[in-house]
Amino acid sequence: MKKLIASFITVLVAANMYAQEKRTPQLVVIITIDQLRGDYVEFFKSTFGEKGFKRLLNEGITYSHVRFEFSNTDRASSFATLFTGSNPCYHSITGNMKYDFEKEREISSLHDSHYLGNYTHQNLSPKNLLCSTVGDELRYASKGTSHVFSISPELESAIISAGHAGNGAFWIDDFNGKWATTTYYRNIPPYVDKLNIGKESLSQRLPSITWSMMLPSDRYSALPYINDNKSYHYTFNEKEVDCYQRFKTSAYVNNEVGRLALEFINNGNIGAHQTPDMLCITFYGGNFADVRDKSHTREVQDIYFRLDKNIEELLEAVDRKIGLSNALIVVSGNGYYINTETIAEGDNAPGGAFHPQRCTALLNMYLMAIYGQKNWVKGYYNKQIYLNRKTIEDERIELSVIQDKSSEFIAEFSGVHKVTTDHKLRNGEWNEGSATLHYGTYHAGRGDLIIELQPGWGVQDEITGVTMNVKNNNAVQTPLVFFGYGLKPVKIERSVYATEIAPTITNILRIRSPNACSDLPLPEVIRNQ
Repeated sequence: MKKLIASFITVLVAANMYAQEKRTPQLVVIITIDQLRGDYVEFFKSTFGEKGFKRLLNEGITYSHVRFEFSNTDRASSFATLFTGSNPCYHSITGNMKYDFEKEREISSLHDSHYLGNYTHQNLSPKNLLCSTVGDELRYASKGTSHVFSISPELESAIISAGHAGNGAFWIDDFNGKWATTTYYRNIPPYVDKLNIGKESLSQRLPSITWSMMLPSDRYSALPYINDNKSYHYTFNEKEVDCYQRFKTSAYVNNEVGRLALEFINNGNIGAHQTPDMLCITFYGGNFADVRDKSHTREVQDIYFRLDKNIEELLEAVDRKIGLSNALIVVSGNGYYINTETIAEGDNAPGGAFHPQRCTALLNMYLMAIYGQKNWVKGYYNKQIYLNRKTIEDERIELSVIQDKSSEFIAEFSGVHKVTTDHKLRNGEWNEGSATLHYGTYHAGRGDLIIELQPGWGVQDEITGVTMNVKNNNAVQTPLVFFGYGLKPVKIERSVYATEIAPTITNILRIRSPNACSDLPLPEVIRNQ
């Protein structure tokens, strides 16, 4: 009898150990804050409550900074890197938009004419993303039983974070304010439709929305360079062309994102399956469109103050539904910040404006002097110059030679920090100095010349005269937090690469990393489990 009882106890202990070994989170919530600045989180924390940002930073595993290995970071390229664990040279998403030189127009990097839009006129899919994502690998491992959804103000972050195999991706359309998606994803929960029609829809509620300071003006004192006491009252008129684009840079857009996220958590079946589910949420942490010409504003502090409340609501909802010990919360930013600050007249500042049309015209004249009266330059787009490959081929000129000559010419222009060629990048003739240009571009569709400007220099639109994309090498401090799932709080004062986040999440989920990911999981998180 004693032997029988002992055997039974042994079986129970073994089963318990096996269950512990097999344990994974029921739900992974990946919160990415578009244009998150860690310095703002630190500056503004005196206005935060105890259950939002402070809870994450005090109770989670916190890394001080996420570093991206390529220049010209934007929403699409950064999200693709975060969710695939690879750089644009592998996943192919180098920017929000790309240029079709045959049709002479800009199109979305995610454009796909094979799919229609729901509540949007755009044709989109994740098919141009050439690598698998964290969500894809979870769906593959679970044979489709895990649910993967994404919610974002913008289409790029929504589609990329949902990936190829996700159940659904939802974003706010620029023109009608509806929660939009693409027919590529076939799962639209009823509560999404509910928020698109009648009194629940943003368009019906918009006239009643007025954005004013939530705190007394003297509480917005974290940025001492604000030299007035003016309050603000912003409204949003649907009849204005850019109404919803402007709304998506206000504090209220995070309320809309949080509203839909709570529907998924409270009314959906997410986190209740035999295999882990994943909910990818993007909040907005940039400055308001109306004041982007200023670096220090009450508006941006109010955005963070209200975002702190949105995060608190979300954490409490997850805790009520499945318990934070059963959920992994991952919070990060995407490594860039849009700023079009103007310098006061009389304040001299280093830098200047790079004129692409002037540059390409002079390059064409230079090549005509060498090779004859032909049109040698096709055009310029996104700091890349495209040569006329057909003319070069017809004239039987070696492509690498004309690229090198063009590169040497462009390198002499004011504001150009470095320039390399497509041939050099394809053939591995790049070094540490041009590594950011290698990592940040993809060989198919890349220009013949790839340019990086000096800090303080921007690209001037020679039609409008507006200087855009001013280069600034100051790091946008981007914290990374792993929270919940029984993890013990640790503060780690070191930078991590953006490509290390995806393999860390997949390791916790006990699935393989995305197929282009070559980095290992973060050891501090793995040892903490």
